[in-house]
Amino acid sequence: MEKRREDFDNYEDYENYRRRRREYIIRQKVARRKKRIRRRIRLLTFEILILAGVVLLAVKLFGPSKTVDKREVALYDAAVPAANTTADKIEASQKSTEIPEWIVVNYIDEGNPSRSGLKLDGVNNIVIHYVGNPGTTAEQNRNFYNQPDSNVSSHFVVGIDGHVIMCLPLDEYSAASNHRNHDTISIEVCHEDTTGEFSDEAYDSLVKLVDWLMERFDLEADDVIRHYDVTGKMCPLYYVEHEDAWEQFKADL
Repeated sequence: MEKRREDFDNYEDYENYRRRRREYIIRQKVARRKKRIRRRIRLLTFEILILAGVVLLAVKLFGPSKTVDKREVALYDAAVPAANTTADKIEASQKSTEIPEWIVVNYIDEGNPSRSGLKLDGVNNIVIHYVGNPGTTAEQNRNFYNQPDSNVSSHFVVGIDGHVIMCLPLDEYSAASNHRNHDTISIEVCHEDTTGEFSDEAYDSLVKLVDWLMERFDLEADDVIRHYDVTGKMCPLYYVEHEDAWEQFKADL
């Protein structure tokens, strides 16, 4: 957490600390952007190579030439299964790693008011909430969503102990972020007391979860917002009242 002015003996030390913190945040953001750019370049290169191979084979097989060399046909026959095999492997890998093992999947029952089943238009933001009910567990909040008379839900609940429960599929609406339910992933975080500050375990799990979601949906730290940023509601309370703590959280991503 960010230190305060009163933690320093003099104002110069405090200013030096703030300068170093700003520099650290900038370095972290630059490093993350470079990492995403490298990943996008690799994906783009792979797609270009596949496209070039398909075009080359199409030209050779269906071009103006009247004859087709048998070796070219053999090359085509060999290339297509190989491409399909690669695609199958990628798809299988994505499925096998779709949900990390540290996330407990326990979906709300279909048909409950809190699970509309509507499909997201996309994912443009990740919205952070706090449960507003001090001392409750992730399981208790998930079970509350699952009641027949409940009309609220989130995609994830993070417990005080760092336990993470997934309550909804990532392609469905939650009922947490008002008019932004159609294009956001929502995360509710449990807290110990009325201040709404997250425990160290909950904080670390939240950072881990958001990092995974950012990677999955190709988002950046600035795409992570609070419920407050959607409606002005004081949620998550501590990270609305302490803007520096919110900025530190985003820097930790």
